[in-house]
Amino acid sequence: MGDEFVDRALARTSGTHQEALQDAITEHVWNGVWSRTGLSRRDRSLLTIAFLTATRAHAELTGHVRGGLTNGLTPDEITEVMVHAVGYCGAPAALSAMAVAQDVFDSQKSSD
Repeated sequence: MGDEFVDRALARTSGTHQEALQDAITEHVWNGVWSRTGLSRRDRSLLTIAFLTATRAHAELTGHVRGGLTNGLTPDEITEVMVHAVGYCGAPAALSAMAVAQDVFDSQKSSD
């Protein structure tokens, strides 16, 4: 999702009660987890989309689908995550996550 995304998140929460949480996320997730070398960013994106689908974290899913496309995932691969999720997370989780992903795919298509 990139430095600009993180900078916007930090600026958006600056001076609010959310600031402490955003600082912790930036330190432990963006700087800690995403900067590790054990997995590629592409692989981390694939896993993150699956985890967000499983937990129905749709507010986060939109940005991570965009980030996954930036990190080299294809719409077909992201769709396969949703198909795979049916068996492990259930149809409702997969269907609602696919709707979020489709919105991102559609918005990317219209901006091309």
